[in-house]
Amino acid sequence: MTCTDLHTWERDCNMLEKEIEKKLVHAVQMMDGMAVKFVSPGFDGMPDRIVLLPGAHMAFVELKRPGEKPRPLQRARHKKLRSLGFKVYVLDREEDIGGIIDEIQTL
Repeated sequence: MTCTDLHTWERDCNMLEKEIEKKLVHAVQMMDGMAVKFVSPGFDGMPDRIVLLPGAHMAFVELKRPGEKPRPLQRARHKKLRSLGFKVYVLDREEDIGGIIDEIQTL
């Protein structure tokens, strides 16, 4: 079942997105890093967080409900950021946090 199948399931999945975000922020803080909420007024579609790790390692992270994909505008922003040389991750599963952090550390 995807998060958009039922209204009540959608509410649960929304909560899961917030929980995934909290766990990402906590995991980054445990690495002595920062997972800064990224707000860009007038420039919609930018990723939710900028992850900054020791040693000048940086990437953008888009948080999604489990199974949810980025909207077209978000995909366009991600593509532009990648064309500029930045890493952009879409995180929709708590289990992927460690792998994303590991990869950011190697950038």
